[in-house]
Amino acid sequence: MGHAGRMNLRLLVAATAASLALAACSSSSDSTQKASPEPSKGTAKQLVEVSPLTGKAMKKGRPDNPVFVVKIENTIGGAPQYGLDQADLVIEELVEGGLTRLAAFYYSSLPSKVGHVRSLRTSDIGIAGPVGGQIVASGGATGAYNKVKGAGIKVFSEDDGAPGFSSDPLKVRPYNRLIDLKTVARNAKATTIPGPYLPWSQGSDPTPKPSSSTGATATPKPKKATTATVRFSPSTATSWALKGRKWVRTNGHAEAGKDFEADTMIVLSCRVGDAGYTDPAGNPVPETVFEGSGEARIFHGNRVTSVTWVKPGLTKGLRFRTADGKPYRIEPGKVFLELVPEGDGGVSFS
Repeated sequence: MGHAGRMNLRLLVAATAASLALAACSSSSDSTQKASPEPSKGTAKQLVEVSPLTGKAMKKGRPDNPVFVVKIENTIGGAPQYGLDQADLVIEELVEGGLTRLAAFYYSSLPSKVGHVRSLRTSDIGIAGPVGGQIVASGGATGAYNKVKGAGIKVFSEDDGAPGFSSDPLKVRPYNRLIDLKTVARNAKATTIPGPYLPWSQGSDPTPKPSSSTGATATPKPKKATTATVRFSPSTATSWALKGRKWVRTNGHAEAGKDFEADTMIVLSCRVGDAGYTDPAGNPVPETVFEGSGEARIFHGNRVTSVTWVKPGLTKGLRFRTADGKPYRIEPGKVFLELVPEGDGGVSFS
């Protein structure tokens, strides 16, 4: 299938037949072999891989491209944001001056116009690492760029002459950089995807039932909400509203009618350190430490569930557990992760 390695992903099986299942598994190890023909009546159906970014079945098989993580400006200076509606997953992270930036993940779809593209940060190691993401950025401070590359993450930087960049004639630098991901993909090699970004459920209700055991800490019942405000700093907050079954930003900067619509929005409280350098204006650059554990709120439909997030390493995927230690899984779909700083950040909802 054109991959340099095999993804260790969960497989969905529509029907089981041991001999055919073994044949399907062995054929998948041959990267040059095409997908097997449609099974005849009465036999097991093909195995279908699940997207590491959405938990949904990839009916056409895995793409022949890696996961691209595009750094996108998240202020009015970079508006409008292009291509967010086609992302599989989006993460908002703190940058200098109390502002934020987006890391948009593209795997199942590669838009020809994404932006406006900005520079990378050392925080992106823990953001891109779990799925072997290849970062697309306009550039980055030398120290940050070296750390990201030193972590084994491929970077497509305009400063290094990466292909696919163009200028938006309606904007000025540094807010005018656009990227064509189809062009980037022609110059990229697919890499091993270590595993899913999130622990996906298999269609059942992901909310564990409250414990009734004597002496056990009961899992709190989900609260209700249709609006939320996620605070990153005294000057920056992202507002959300539940529209139908989707969580949508109400103060975002996306192209009209083309913002990212999240099936699930997750707010994670993260430790923030000093990246060790300043921006051109002299502001210290923060580094979100996206590993370890912390508090999290999961917004799905009108339910808000309080859990603990766990990420044992920068390149490891996220896991969640409830107050009584039970695993919590995420329903397949598009997810927006808010990495708010401990102390200065938080979330309120109603």
